[in-house]
Amino acid sequence: MGSEAENGDHIDEFESGFLGDLIRPEDSGYDDARTVWNGMIDKRPDLVAHCQDVADVISAVEFAREQDLLVAVRGGGHNAAGLGTCDDGIVIDCSPMNWVDVDPDTRRVRIGGGATWRDVDHATQTFGLAVPGGVVSHTGVAGLTLGGGYGHLRRKYGLTCDNLVSVDLVTADGRFLTASEDEHPDLFWAVRGGGGNFGIVTAFEFEAHPIGTELATVETWHPIEDAAAVFKAWRDFVETAPRTVSGEAIIWGIPEDPHFPEEYHDDPVAIITAVHAGDPEEGEDLLRPLREFGSPLFDFSGRTRYLDLQQGFDPFFPAHEHRYYQGSVYLDSLDDEVITEIVEREPSRPDPRILYYVWNLGGAITEVPEHATAFNGRDHPYLLAIDCKWDDSDADEAILDWARSFQRDVQVHSPGEGYRNFPGLGEDEDGEPQRSPRSDETHDRLVEVKDQYDPTNVFSRNHGVTPSESARTDGGTVDE
Repeated sequence: MGSEAENGDHIDEFESGFLGDLIRPEDSGYDDARTVWNGMIDKRPDLVAHCQDVADVISAVEFAREQDLLVAVRGGGHNAAGLGTCDDGIVIDCSPMNWVDVDPDTRRVRIGGGATWRDVDHATQTFGLAVPGGVVSHTGVAGLTLGGGYGHLRRKYGLTCDNLVSVDLVTADGRFLTASEDEHPDLFWAVRGGGGNFGIVTAFEFEAHPIGTELATVETWHPIEDAAAVFKAWRDFVETAPRTVSGEAIIWGIPEDPHFPEEYHDDPVAIITAVHAGDPEEGEDLLRPLREFGSPLFDFSGRTRYLDLQQGFDPFFPAHEHRYYQGSVYLDSLDDEVITEIVEREPSRPDPRILYYVWNLGGAITEVPEHATAFNGRDHPYLLAIDCKWDDSDADEAILDWARSFQRDVQVHSPGEGYRNFPGLGEDEDGEPQRSPRSDETHDRLVEVKDQYDPTNVFSRNHGVTPSESARTDGGTVDE
């Protein structure tokens, strides 16, 4: 990037036409600006560009390309692998672009590229609507959507990306495009599950759904010695439940929280949950057998405000305060053998705050044809997710080894694929970059889109899509 004086001149020129804030390492707000959700990630970019609008994003992309800078793109900053920041280079931070515009008549919602699901839920619930989002409200809309998007409404309304109508996007050469089924359909196909490999999404347009403001839920916490029976009862229930029901079966340690007596803190428990996306009274009747199973230590079931449901796990996964690892494995089944293996893993957890859980899938997710979007994994009935949280860096190796070995061992019951939004740290045990598992057909098509819209791999801080050698040599073209 040239001499220090030249660098300063280039940045000053960039800043003169930039509406947002440019933050350098010597600035007082630098440490806050470079921080992401996972406290394990400690990157030091040369520059953080807080973009206020599309013009800022275009300027930042053009500056990065002209100066040959490594680019990281930040929306909510919630990616556990830390892909929203980088060493050296520039972070193009869209978090100031967190606006949400709801049209209750058409049930269309336009959302800025830096918004979180808390922003979206706040705006849509005023009208009794919801866009299917994540399960932690400070998750970014951008990252969740581009990677697929599982949430509490998944079996009724599908993945987050299945509810996407269009995106506005800035490409690697600074062009501003709208992608939808009618405009740049190849690009629209790719952003629904293919990650942030193809440009910076500055706005999303979604279809919202009428769910009201209150849902019937089950959440019972059981002694760990009952875990196998609890998991089996949950499995038997969800396997015959209608598509309105989505749930999780969880192993965790009781958190140090005022809601729980101190003598229970850190004790291992098995938790079963279910959410009914429909009329609350009907949902309470439908979910009653699951609520009445066993002798739970705690029962938090009942009618729950959707906003409270969306924010329920937020206090246990605060930003910047802990070290995090999120891994995942799809499961072909949840038979008794699989349940036994999952439950028997609990005593070896290296930290009581580690939780792992099984999501039931299916329903609307499977009704979208496998290759209609770039998302892979629609046909799997269950997903095992592993969420590790700890504080001591000296424990890194032990915890990562535990999580990775768990995933490897369970793969005997799995197609060997994981959910791209729970990517570990984006690298394998040997430090090599991971390629998110995809079918050959999907991967090859993603490379074709990458060749067209980002042939020089400006957006390289993502999983597993790199342009072909010929595209890197020849440059690429974006159709008008």
